[in-house]
Formats: sequence, C-alpha cells, structure tokens
Amino acid sequence: MTALPAALDAELSALLGAEGWRTDEAARAAHGGDDSRRHALPDGVALPRDRAQVAAIVRACRPHHVPVVARGAGTGTAAGAVPFAGGVVVSFARMDRILAISPGDRCAVVEPGVPNAALQQALQPHGLFWAPDPSSAEHCTVGGNLACNAGGPRAVKYGATRDNVLGLVAVTGTGELIRCGGPWTQDATGYDLTHLIVGSEGTLALIVEATLRLLPRPVAQAGLRVFYRDAAAAAAAVARLMAQPQVPAMLEFMDRSAIALLRRNGSDVPEAGAMLLVEADGDHDILPLALQALAEAAQGEGLLDLDVAMDGAARDRLWAARRALSPALRGIAPGKINEDVVVPVSRIPDLVAAAEALSAQHALPIVVFGHAGNGNLHVNIMYHPEDAAESARAQAALEGLFAQVIALGGTLSGEHGIGVAKRDWMARAFDAPTLAAMRAVKAALDPDGILNPGKVLPPL
Repeated sequence: MTALPAALDAELSALLGAEGWRTDEAARAAHGGDDSRRHALPDGVALPRDRAQVAAIVRACRPHHVPVVARGAGTGTAAGAVPFAGGVVVSFARMDRILAISPGDRCAVVEPGVPNAALQQALQPHGLFWAPDPSSAEHCTVGGNLACNAGGPRAVKYGATRDNVLGLVAVTGTGELIRCGGPWTQDATGYDLTHLIVGSEGTLALIVEATLRLLPRPVAQAGLRVFYRDAAAAAAAVARLMAQPQVPAMLEFMDRSAIALLRRNGSDVPEAGAMLLVEADGDHDILPLALQALAEAAQGEGLLDLDVAMDGAARDRLWAARRALSPALRGIAPGKINEDVVVPVSRIPDLVAAAEALSAQHALPIVVFGHAGNGNLHVNIMYHPEDAAESARAQAALEGLFAQVIALGGTLSGEHGIGVAKRDWMARAFDAPTLAAMRAVKAALDPDGILNPGKVLPPL
C-alpha cells in the first residue's frame, strides 16, 4: 500500500499511464536496492518516456515534499540509488535512446537510460568510443556513469566520466529544465554547471540528456605484466611510467595478497610483493616504440620479472588474472566491503602498508588492487556477514581505512560515489566552509531538498 498522497498518486497515474506509474509491491521491491546490498521500498516507481514527463514528475512531487530518487541500472555500490526516505524512484529504463552520433564533432547525444555497452557497440562502426569503462560496463547506464563520475582502467589515459561530457540537459528540484554545455570542447561562458552536476549522484538535478565527448578507437594494443619485490618498488615504477610521453592506456596494481589469491586459484603468476599490468594503445607503427619505452620505464629497483604481450591472445592471457580477481575474492568470504579510495601515487605503498596493518589488527583478509596510474585503489575487506563479531571488525577496519586515506592526503571515492556509505565521513574530508558552499549549491538547485535526500552531504 503506497504512502503517497492520493492527489499525487492520481496525478502521476494520469501523467504516466499504467506502464509508466507503478505502485505494486513487485515493482517497488525491484527498484529499492542497488549493488550496495542495501534496500528500502519506494512508495512508487515512475518510468518516464521523455524529459517533459521527468520535469512534470518533479513539479508534482515538490508541493508534497515527496522525495525523488533517480535510478539507472542499480549497479552502484554506495547506496546512492536506494530510496531510504521512500518517495518516488524515477527509473530511466524507457529513456534509452541514442539521439545522435556526430563523428565530425566527435560527440554523441544520448538519454540517460542508454546502457554503456550499447553505446560502445553503436560507436564501433564510426571508429569511435566513449572512454568510461567501469567494471559494470556490460550492465550500467550512461546516466549512472554520469551520476557517480564513473571511471575504470582507461581513466588513467582518457579520463573519467566528467572528462568526457560536453553538455547536459537536466531537471532541477523545482522541475525546471536547464541546459549547459554543448557539442564543443572549448567554453569560457558562465559557470560550468555540466561538471558540477556530473558526480552529484542525483542530488542537484536529474540528467535527461547528455552530449558525450568521443575518441578515436585505437587500432592496436599491447601489454606488459611486471612483478616487483614490494609495493614501494611498484609505486616508483608507476611514477616513471606516468612520466613517459606515451601515457599508458591502462595501469593496474595488485598487492601481495591479491597475487597470493590468484596463485591459490591456479593463475599462472609467480610469487611477488606487487604486480603492475600496463597497456599501451595506438597505431601499428607507433605501438612497438611506445611499448618499448614503457617497458624501459617499468624496469628499476625491485623488479622481479617482466612479460610482454603483443597479440590479442597474449593480451587476453595477460589480463586474465585481473579479470579473475574479483570472482576469486568470493572464495575467501561471502561478504565484501569494496572501497575505491584515492591517494597520491607516491603514497600507494603507505596505503598498502595501512591495509596490511588493518588486516592484522582486525584478523580479516584485505586485498588491494586497482587503477595505479591515478592512485585509485580498491581496498576489499572480506568477512562473513552472518558472523556479528566479524561484521563489527569489518566496519572498524573500514573506519580505520578512511582515516588513513585522509591522513595520506587522499580522497574517499574515485568512481563509486559517496551515497550514504561514505556520507558521514564527508565532515572529516572537508572543512566547514567547504561543506557550507556545497550545501548552498544544493539549496540553489533543489530548494526543498527533495532530490535524493540524505545522500552525499552529512546531516547538520
């Protein structure tokens, strides 16, 4: 039974029809959670077909102070799409059109419900691609990528979502449409609302259209797999690799515990204190020279071994260990807290050492891997959720991790977002004047606080 005001229920039903307005228990349950494994029931689910309907939904909810929570495919891990305050979940599943592809302008115009994978497939005949490639790329939507500023392994060279968006159309908390940016790469006109809204997790506006920056698809790729004595030697190599004119297309790190896990699961990797996976891309003429320069930069104090993979099959074998890592974690324990923290590259060894210390202190396995080129590492705290004592130790280890990241001059999230999972740490990550400025922006775009309430900003 919905708790929505009867007048609002009737208005949304008339606006959206039976297929676009759902208050049945099955629909509410299906739209109440995300990959954070947290869940709360919305009072209703709206499935608009166009931007006018999105604006009308917000205008209808505003007088009743009913929360409006935007939703993509539900692949987020920070509970950013979970409707803890009830209200209306706006699913963009029916707004899934690619409106235009303009190869001459190297841009595409899309609705938020377009799956990342579907966009990449549509761009292939044009020899183009969109850079964001999160691990959920086969399932996530462009709107979800925009909401949390998703990244992925390619971000080291091509940037995260925010770096690959040219313009937006969005609905504010007052139900007004705003337009910012456009199909151009240079703009010094007014405030940059595009990059403000990207990464705001639906708390400032609901994105209903995006103009995306596209890139030429590389014609060739090659990779390196490099093993080091310890994390410090690997971090020093990362600094050398990132100083090359040819920026790696991917630069992934695995710590000692990740390598040990792979060995236990039969992967063909030697014992080592750390591993880097490096990929270069380009054309067939330049690629061998670029790979040679990266191989030379990878060598140095603490190097144990280096493998080169030029052809497709060899690259697949090289990256098989990285792809096998996340599934292998489930063999340690069914519970996983996966935090995507960021530290300066020079502090990667300190973060790894802190994770090892927290693992020993709380008697829990902690595995570290991720995007070394920009210091965005995934710290995986493994535990058994049914064990109350282990669950408490996992939460204590998480608190210790965040404290260490801030002490190392890092930040709480590189690509997963804040949601509610890290919200209360925002007061530790930012000083009072900075948080006040963020709240002022929120109040300007969402004066009644109905857009995804309780997310990102900590309560006063």
